[in-house]
Amino acid sequence: MFNKFLRENKYAAIILTVLRLYLGYSWFTAGLGKLTGGFDASGFLKGAIANPVKGPEGDVVFGWYVSFLKGIALPNVHVFNTIVPWGETLIGLGLLLGCLTTAAMFFGLFMNFAFFLAGTVSHNPRDIFLGFIILTAGYNAGRIGLDRWVIPFIRKFTNKNAAAEKPKAAA
Repeated sequence: MFNKFLRENKYAAIILTVLRLYLGYSWFTAGLGKLTGGFDASGFLKGAIANPVKGPEGDVVFGWYVSFLKGIALPNVHVFNTIVPWGETLIGLGLLLGCLTTAAMFFGLFMNFAFFLAGTVSHNPRDIFLGFIILTAGYNAGRIGLDRWVIPFIRKFTNKNAAAEKPKAAA
């Protein structure tokens, strides 16, 4: 019942728009600040490697993630110095404009979990909670936004292509 409310109700669309704008502003300003401020992820990555998330017994909880940071992320920090600020900015822009909202929120949640796995709590739990609400709402979260026009266009375009690829039935 709550899922139906989130996905179909026009009043839920208004509430979702407020949540979406709030998260969008957070993502956009964080990304824009990194784009204009000379962002370098190497300090963050080194800190996450040196002080990984540990369990109650003191053992590393996400050893596979530390290995990823050490073996892939840190040696390729120049890639992450581009992906992180542009990703945050584009996620924020998608949420602010209500354009490809569910895709933007999916990638926002992906980044939130990446920060979480690295040991950064900050506002990530709140953002993850709100993000799951927006993701669950689907199209309704972007109904008051560009998704109102973009999603039907994409559906129409993909349905045309799908229909063109179907083999004709024998008469």
